[in-house]
Amino acid sequence: MPRTCKRRIFPLIAAATWWTAALAGAPDHHDFEATLHAPYQGEGSAGARTFTLDFEYPYARGPHTVHWRLALEGKGGAVLKMWSGQAPLEKARASARVHWGGRLDGSLPDGLYRVRMRAEARAPQDEALPGDVVEQVWEIALGALPASPMPGFAPMAAPSLQVPAAAAPYTVYYGNLHSQTNHSDGGADVGSCTGAQEPGASPHGPADAFTYARGRGLDFLMASEHNHMFDGTDGHNRQADPAAASALYRDGLAAAASFTAASPGFVALYGMEWGVISNGGHVNILGAHELLGWERNDRGELLADTYTPKTDYAALYALMRERGWLGQFNHPNWRGQFQVNGVAFGYTDDGGEAMALCEVVNTSAFSTRTDEGETRRPNFEGACNKVLEAGFRVAFSSNQDNHCANWGASYTNRTGVLIPSGTRFSEQALLDAIRARRVFATMDKGSQVVLTANGRMMGERFSSSGPLRLQVGFANAAGKRAASVVLFEGVPGRNGTVTELEQSADKSFTPAPGEHFYYARVTQEDGNVLWSAPVWVSQQAAGAALD
Repeated sequence: MPRTCKRRIFPLIAAATWWTAALAGAPDHHDFEATLHAPYQGEGSAGARTFTLDFEYPYARGPHTVHWRLALEGKGGAVLKMWSGQAPLEKARASARVHWGGRLDGSLPDGLYRVRMRAEARAPQDEALPGDVVEQVWEIALGALPASPMPGFAPMAAPSLQVPAAAAPYTVYYGNLHSQTNHSDGGADVGSCTGAQEPGASPHGPADAFTYARGRGLDFLMASEHNHMFDGTDGHNRQADPAAASALYRDGLAAAASFTAASPGFVALYGMEWGVISNGGHVNILGAHELLGWERNDRGELLADTYTPKTDYAALYALMRERGWLGQFNHPNWRGQFQVNGVAFGYTDDGGEAMALCEVVNTSAFSTRTDEGETRRPNFEGACNKVLEAGFRVAFSSNQDNHCANWGASYTNRTGVLIPSGTRFSEQALLDAIRARRVFATMDKGSQVVLTANGRMMGERFSSSGPLRLQVGFANAAGKRAASVVLFEGVPGRNGTVTELEQSADKSFTPAPGEHFYYARVTQEDGNVLWSAPVWVSQQAAGAALD
């Protein structure tokens, strides 16, 4: 019987069968994804444009309906126009398109506006209950806007961009700290890649990924393999050989070391993406030379080198700090993930030291684009702000989560890392810079951003008394200008809300006594965005002795 006929006559049976099969394939990866593509510039004098909303919910527990809301916001978050709708997820996917004629009958002046999407996936039997929620915000422009005033800034050297060394004390290296190969569920040829693959089934491994990324101009790539797939399955292989799982991890480490040694100017990293999505959250672990896990075979043998309890983030952070490893919060959901004692983004002192990065934006994990034109680009700034407010000292990163064989090629986004000029680019130098949080996230591989506070480099934490001067440095290799610069402030450990301090690239003020963090977000004239690392300031009362 044709599939269309089956769906027409037996819709509930067909849906139930499909969802049951999906659920059996990956019981730990129920992750609702929603992305908003909001063109930065519109068409004609009215600035008309079409917003695209894409929804995916692989391995969801049954059919779902997406309830979405889209708001156009002006200054202060004032809602100027609202759209809403529903979309049933057919085979885990749905989309919606909203056309906006622009200008609101000519009443909107030139300027920057925000488009905010809130999407919630609800199961039919639980329509009245809250579902999985994703919220994203992007800036858009109306009219030709003047460039934002910027302090003088000499671009830092960037070898892959052929930007020569200057007087700046740092050199910028660009790369991707989140990708998969056939050591877990990635590595499929672009022409046949439609989603996650069975571990080990695809043709391309870590060496292929490093070769591809280097050829696309990246300075570094991390193959971050799912830690619970080294038994050869996305489920639980009760017959697995623990020695084989450990050997595969060591093979990956050896491939990275060998490639780095043979490729001056490029650093290949190999590590793991620890954890599960459902009631969990993914953490990339950098610098680990042992495989962590919780699964055992029927003989009770651990299918890893070192036991780590599933979803126990406090224990994980403690081990990471003890070993000197670094972590990245991958595609964080702003509700319910990374729980400690039942609290989402639960802070521990160990986590505060070990967790160094938060992925603020990435591209669709299953993008097959090789022209850097992917439009599905999830934004996690809201969740990363919750991480910062919880007390974690993280810098923003921007990666691609490539599962297909297009490492670094789906979009122009990169993680930028600042290495002291004159230092040989190596794995250790890269990890040292990440440990110092000298990192920025960019959607444009030709751009760089730096935030300083009284001359102190972003990533630093220090005590201050009296006025504080925040300055933002921005440069683009192609001469693109900054359309807007926003400074944000928050309080570590408050578990409150990050707020906008001022739309300025140069601000002097005296903070209230207490703990603060500040970061900058720069929007280019083409709509691409950069995020600086924060600075953490302990403001002392006037006359107090500084550390």
